[in-house]
Amino acid sequence: MTTQAASATSTGSTQQYERTVISTARRRAPQPAPAEFMFSKADVQALAAAKHDAGWYTRRRLAAWKAYHSIPMPTLNDDAWRRTDIRPFKWGEVVLPHAFVNGKTATLRVPASLLKPLVGNEQGGQLVAAGGQVIEASLHPAIKRQKVVFTDFLAATKQHPELVKKYLGKVVPITDGKFAALAEALADGGLFVYVPKGVALALPLHSVAWLTGPAHFSRVVIVIDDGASATVVHEMASPPDRSAQALHAGTVEVLVGKGAHLTFVELQSLGQNVWNFTHERTRVARNAKVDWIFSAVGSRLTKNFSEIDLDGANAVGKMSGFYFADNEQHLDHDTQQNHNAPHTTSDLLFKGALRDKSRSVWQGMIYVAPGAQKADGYQANRNLVLSRSARADSIPGLEILADDVRCTHGATVGQLEEEHIFYLMARGLTRPDAERLVVDGFFDPILQRIPFEGVRGRLKKAIEAKMS
Repeated sequence: MTTQAASATSTGSTQQYERTVISTARRRAPQPAPAEFMFSKADVQALAAAKHDAGWYTRRRLAAWKAYHSIPMPTLNDDAWRRTDIRPFKWGEVVLPHAFVNGKTATLRVPASLLKPLVGNEQGGQLVAAGGQVIEASLHPAIKRQKVVFTDFLAATKQHPELVKKYLGKVVPITDGKFAALAEALADGGLFVYVPKGVALALPLHSVAWLTGPAHFSRVVIVIDDGASATVVHEMASPPDRSAQALHAGTVEVLVGKGAHLTFVELQSLGQNVWNFTHERTRVARNAKVDWIFSAVGSRLTKNFSEIDLDGANAVGKMSGFYFADNEQHLDHDTQQNHNAPHTTSDLLFKGALRDKSRSVWQGMIYVAPGAQKADGYQANRNLVLSRSARADSIPGLEILADDVRCTHGATVGQLEEEHIFYLMARGLTRPDAERLVVDGFFDPILQRIPFEGVRGRLKKAIEAKMS
């Protein structure tokens, strides 16, 4: 594999700001903003009425509606968006969630493959929603007795209002961006999980969101209280055979309390007609650990912001990202590892492959706050380009404001080595099989970071489908 690479390390006594760039873009003239996605206060009120919102959440929706209109639409002039052009999306043609536009939801069967357990052979709970409507909600009786909350987000706002009020917006506020405000104003579904103090769940919780409409807006809130532990799997998918443009905007808020442990598996396989915008952040308290496993193989365009905030001493955050783009897909992931306390550890590895005319963008930053001594941060992004027309942009970065840290970052962009392909073909493999074997080997390090055979199997099937 031929590569372009860059890496940087900061150890010992240093105080510096560093940013390494691979694949830079030319300076461009100021770009016009995309057209606005227009909706009115009446639309927000109609959704609130259709969803039978509690009054307090209706007021939150209306506040978010005002915030949405006060935040400018992102353009190519914005640093975080300068490699992702959203102007081609037909904003004026977006139809708001049909669950409240025409009073009914299309009934489409959720694929059986999405409902199978991915972590072990048994699930502690399963929540399945199609088109914004919950069609299955189950929780093991033993887990219920432990007062665990595992339900649809909008149901939680009515059934557990005090819990939702306590945590909602504390990790991803609507001021994070235009699409964060949009997700709160028009939320039509999502997930709410609360694991009480000291509760250790042996069985995983599995949530599936099957998006069938022209637009969906989701909110995911996961709280693992002090000393608790859990595994949560959240899947988001949509029909693969649609051609009409569709929109998804969502937020994911995760809180991991003192001494708690969360394994969070997030899988995205949206159809290639969907434009997907998400703001996600995990906050990790003292002596706590989060293992965040992330997969993105779907959507026409994705702009994702993912952050880990290590807020307490000895907090640990691990993030393993897998993506594979083909056709004209555009996947843009912006990651941030924030060391806000001393003796914190972060470990991020994103690996992706690209075919046809697809493009990936990864922008990463390790931030070490003043006083966050003995921080240990690592980030790496590896890309395999399988077509002359595909492109990968990789931008790692460090911002270090403490003087006793160890931080390393790096990135590679490479192509298949013909020598490797020839070697395998000389031993009887066809070229497609040889290429598939090399790609499997490329992804193996990220798959080895995933402790669940079911998840690894799902990603291996995604590789096979993309390579075919």
